[in-house]
Amino acid sequence: MIRIVRLVVLILVGFCTPVLAQAVEGDDAPLRFGRFQYEGKTWYGFLSVGGMHQLDRSYFDPEARRTGKVIPLDEVVMLAPVVPSKVIGIAWNYKSHYDRGDGLKSDDLKFFAKLPSSVVATGKAIIPPPGSSSLHYEGEMVIVIGAQARNVPEEKADDYIFGVTIGNDVTERSFPFSPFDVLRSKGSDTMAPLGPWIVPGLSYDRLKLVTRLNGKVVQKTSTRKMVFSVKQIVSILSRYMTLEPGDVIYTGTPGRTSAMAYGDKIEVSLEGVGVLVNTVRKIGSKSDGQSAGE
Repeated sequence: MIRIVRLVVLILVGFCTPVLAQAVEGDDAPLRFGRFQYEGKTWYGFLSVGGMHQLDRSYFDPEARRTGKVIPLDEVVMLAPVVPSKVIGIAWNYKSHYDRGDGLKSDDLKFFAKLPSSVVATGKAIIPPPGSSSLHYEGEMVIVIGAQARNVPEEKADDYIFGVTIGNDVTERSFPFSPFDVLRSKGSDTMAPLGPWIVPGLSYDRLKLVTRLNGKVVQKTSTRKMVFSVKQIVSILSRYMTLEPGDVIYTGTPGRTSAMAYGDKIEVSLEGVGVLVNTVRKIGSKSDGQSAGE
């Protein structure tokens, strides 16, 4: 958290006007960090008055500073806000999704991996994998790691969290869920939509999460209903693997999910962050030509 505060101070030096541009109506989050493409190049920046305020390097670098260039939002293409080395998913973190009963302990956390190549940005297509017949949405809050984390005590976890973003843990439920098949079910290309913004400093364990399928609400909850808190998740995972800046953790989905069809539009909104929007398309359709992180 100290590194993130330092970054925010560097960004805001000489920038005292109120933040007016917002991604969600009625949302007053002070900073939204995003990664974007402009004039054929990839940049990092933050959303504020006038559009995207360009940074001279990644926002994971505490020395990042504003270049002074402000680009209107309609002139940029939003990319996934990170290019992670690891994409981790938490299973069964809402009792409404799968009730494991009583007796939960801190070491009961169940997790799995998706592949970095499965990450796509808001506005990009979800392409069902070969043999798909039951491709489900799973709207989730996603933790973004901001500093290398290994064996982190729960009470210190905030120091290693850059912020949160929005994710859709797309899952092919017609595939087997054995240990040898789960990666195909959850880690195929385009099955980890992510973004558009990372927002630090929110009350991560009390945010409203809503998923809409073709405009209809299909999931609605508060992150306060998670079985494991954000701090617990980071602390437990860091016992087993070194978490690096830019790594992401999908924190689980609430309630029941259902299959998506070609042409379906899926929107996941997270209070204080914004809306992640993707459409299900066939291979070879328009907007199919995308690579990881785009």
